[in-house]
Amino acid sequence: MSTSFQLESPDFRDGDTLPLASVHNVMGATGENLSPALAWKNPPAGTGSFALTMYDPDAPTGSGWWHWVVYDIPADASSLPRGAGAADGAKLPAGAKQGRTDFGTAGYGGAAPPPGHGPHRYVFTLHALSTERLDVPADATAAYVGFMIHMSRLGSATLGATYER
Repeated sequence: MSTSFQLESPDFRDGDTLPLASVHNVMGATGENLSPALAWKNPPAGTGSFALTMYDPDAPTGSGWWHWVVYDIPADASSLPRGAGAADGAKLPAGAKQGRTDFGTAGYGGAAPPPGHGPHRYVFTLHALSTERLDVPADATAAYVGFMIHMSRLGSATLGATYER
């Protein structure tokens, strides 16, 4: 039995196609834009909080695309329900915050790759942090939040999916 830090989803397995429910409904994409349910186990000792990111390294931007940024997830949390990434954050654990994505707003922004661009990878990374809270402005960019994540990261677990139009 492995005791390593793990991230899973009841909505898809690592390497699967992202479910249509988790695809965006902008730029010609026709999904429901619901963040998938996620669950984790075996975080590193000393975890003070978690941060979650969803990133597409294949976006034709020269720098990828940040689809979701959540931070200040309490250390006693072990899951997020489907739809937790709604802009109002009502399904997030108390105290958790969502950062601004490359769509320009806070909250989950599902897959929406350009038609014919081939499969894109969507990487969900859960970061175990040594601090209870990240000191970032409310309108911080994903890169800014990412910098602060990396400064206090104890470990991380990833889960990936693909999607193409």
